[in-house]
Amino acid sequence: MNPILFFDYAGIAVFAATGALAASRKQLDVIGFLFLASVTAIGGGTFRDLILDVPVFWVAHHNYLLVCAVIALAVFFGAHLVESRYRLLLWLDAVGLAAYSVFGAYKGLLITGSPVVATVTGVLTATFGGILRDLLAGEPSVLLRPEIYVSAALGGSLAYVVADLAGAPTALAALIAFTIALFVRGGALWFGWAFPPYRSRPGRRPEDIP
Repeated sequence: MNPILFFDYAGIAVFAATGALAASRKQLDVIGFLFLASVTAIGGGTFRDLILDVPVFWVAHHNYLLVCAVIALAVFFGAHLVESRYRLLLWLDAVGLAAYSVFGAYKGLLITGSPVVATVTGVLTATFGGILRDLLAGEPSVLLRPEIYVSAALGGSLAYVVADLAGAPTALAALIAFTIALFVRGGALWFGWAFPPYRSRPGRRPEDIP
């Protein structure tokens, strides 16, 4: 197996688990688990492939859907053993984000050769599935949490692109990028790292406008 595919399957499995955990928090039936797990796992990659105008990965290779189904069923029967499912969801989401920022950047660079496009596809692959999950499950969106989220995916995608352009072997570039993205997102969850928020200010009075 190509070493980079590990990050693809890791992203699928971990994001499927977060989708199933969200279903457990909403006390859905097994079909709800399968649906949320699949949408979360394949959502970002589907969006990426549509943008890149290539065959959607899970249509061409059905085993991705089987991974989603197996993970969803495992969580359906085992989620009750986890005390804090939302906390676990956030940490698994961090791992999935890191893995998918790597594979999304890899595929964008492979298809287009453009570092800019690769960075964007890395971010979209890493974040879109989690956003869909929260929207469908009615969970607080990870996108709107105060700590760093999208920037972690951006850091991982940029790191992969830079390492690849510097001539690093694919596996090494992927490992470096994954570590950076997970470190940033993990630090945001553990220490609350965040950028300064926008602070609204009173608008100018009409007579003060030249």
